[in-house]
Amino acid sequence: MPAFERLLAAAAALGVLVPPLPASAAPLETYGRLPHLEDIALSPDGSRVAFVRTEGDSRIVAVVALEKGELLGKVRAGDEKLRAIGWADGDHVIIETSVASFPRNDPSRGVIFRGGNLNELFQMQVYNPGTGKSFMIPQPNAYNDLLLMNIIVGAVSVRRVNERTVLYVPGIQIGQQGGRALLGVDLETQTAHLVAPGRPNNLRWVVDGAGEVVAEETYDQRNGHWAILIRRDGRMQQVAGGEGLIEFPRILGLGPSEDTLLVSSIEGEEPVWRLLSLKDGSMSAPMAERRTLEGPIEDRATHRMIGGVHIADSAEFVFFDPAVERSWQAILRAFPGERVHFLSASTDFRKVIVRVEGERDGYGFELVDLATHRAEPLGDIFEGVTKPFEVQRITYAATDGLEIPAYLTLPRGRPAQKLPLIVLVHGGPAARDTADFDWWSQALADQGYAVLQANFRGSDLSRAFLIRGFGEWGRKMQTDLSDGVRYLVKQGIADPARVCIVGGSYGGYAALAGVSLDPGVYRCAVAVAGLSDIPRMLNWVNARQLSSGANRAQRYWDRFMGVRGPSDPAADAISPVKHVDAISVPVLLIHGKDDTVVPFEQSQVMYDALRNAHKQAELVPLKAEDHWLSRSATRLQTLQASVAFLHAHNPPDP
Repeated sequence: MPAFERLLAAAAALGVLVPPLPASAAPLETYGRLPHLEDIALSPDGSRVAFVRTEGDSRIVAVVALEKGELLGKVRAGDEKLRAIGWADGDHVIIETSVASFPRNDPSRGVIFRGGNLNELFQMQVYNPGTGKSFMIPQPNAYNDLLLMNIIVGAVSVRRVNERTVLYVPGIQIGQQGGRALLGVDLETQTAHLVAPGRPNNLRWVVDGAGEVVAEETYDQRNGHWAILIRRDGRMQQVAGGEGLIEFPRILGLGPSEDTLLVSSIEGEEPVWRLLSLKDGSMSAPMAERRTLEGPIEDRATHRMIGGVHIADSAEFVFFDPAVERSWQAILRAFPGERVHFLSASTDFRKVIVRVEGERDGYGFELVDLATHRAEPLGDIFEGVTKPFEVQRITYAATDGLEIPAYLTLPRGRPAQKLPLIVLVHGGPAARDTADFDWWSQALADQGYAVLQANFRGSDLSRAFLIRGFGEWGRKMQTDLSDGVRYLVKQGIADPARVCIVGGSYGGYAALAGVSLDPGVYRCAVAVAGLSDIPRMLNWVNARQLSSGANRAQRYWDRFMGVRGPSDPAADAISPVKHVDAISVPVLLIHGKDDTVVPFEQSQVMYDALRNAHKQAELVPLKAEDHWLSRSATRLQTLQASVAFLHAHNPPDP
């Protein structure tokens, strides 16, 4: 039986598979619910696969033996939001979840961590499919003597120490000083020990293959002082330091060579990678690889950097080892003309799981066996999506001449002439759109809309392009979007009388700013978790940081927004709530009640202002939803409400 049939047969035993949908236009449930297959990971020896299946809002983690198709075990993630899974070793699967409030069983519930903003609270459980048992890390009430809260606050490192698997977990230690601490947990005995005590300025640690802390990083957000320390002569000694009020050097992990760390920094407004020697603390010259790579790839066995990722229209992966790179190029040749993402590999890189998107293979996971030279599908990610809509890369000029790269998704079976258009704006704003599958844009194209996703200035395409957005909130960042509308109208693709703007987070702000600060372009707006009142938002940021403004978050937003704190009149100038009189079109506001990034009140005050000004507005609260639409029911509710609103105020062609 092929690998994909074995996987699907095992998944069917979970009782969550349904027959495939026909190839006609998919119902909104297809796009709006969470992916039915996701977060797939190969075991170190390549014999088993762990994956996530979604049933309503409940996610099930299952483990299958590939050779026999045997379901080895399954566990429900519970009511928490599942964020990621991965193998700690051949016997244990790590399951990361998050909640928006302190866990009920946390003895320290209500204690405020005075070192910074907690936001979404992350937890982790370790599942052993052999025994069918799982346990939490940190365990509730188990480490009371360590005064640790039942949350994790950073990346977990997995190491083999004396033939045992140990997790190194950053957590919060409460007490006189309080702050990030490092916990070591033996997976066999489930016992823990404190590796590094909590301090307010602790940021992260680097643990080598023997389980030794070889470096640590600290940062004081009040004055911006940063420091990197390495273990020398049996103790931690500072080897680099300085002041970085917003940006500062960050340790990314172990470097590609023995006894080095990979350090990322901004130098002369350019991103730079350097290698820091663990022997003498010296820094190397800038690595040439940083000119083409945005992030490192870590080897699961040595934990060293073995390659990197470049983000263009899609992610492009590069491996430094010539043999591994040849294997990766062979995998790419197996899927000509399609976008291929590296997800997981066996330790020897002979079996690899990739995500593939394209005309031939749809949108799903594939298992590549380099020994047998075979690639076999493991399943579609979204049930019913077998042929995603094509995403085209376009470029247009902003009013000031800046070239704006963007992506255009068109409905099928209709000429690309005078189509109703949705401008779909990404969040961040220091993020970016790519040509990869996006459930929101695909759903809108399936409804008959052309969808424009513009990487406006301030998007994270390059450091120089990001800088072009500083101080341009509600200004050129906004007109970059309407310039895209005018370009598509000039090309004859979009109907200028049928354009709406939709977005989430910063994109929600842009939707509100589009109809208040740049009126006359859009006939309606949908803002999901959008900012509306900049002074109120900045005051909330400072309250979360337990600071009146002497914090990195305030400085970051001041620079991007072009303001000097919440009392700056310039903050009112770019706040949609202050310009409701300019709004003459319908507005839909959607917001999760448990949002820890943009508070729900941002939509509530905008709705109240619109209603008080007798404007046409709707507000859809999402019960128990966060900033990322992490629940199936409320994600679908968002899609259904926004599509119904768009149909009413910007109907597609019959």
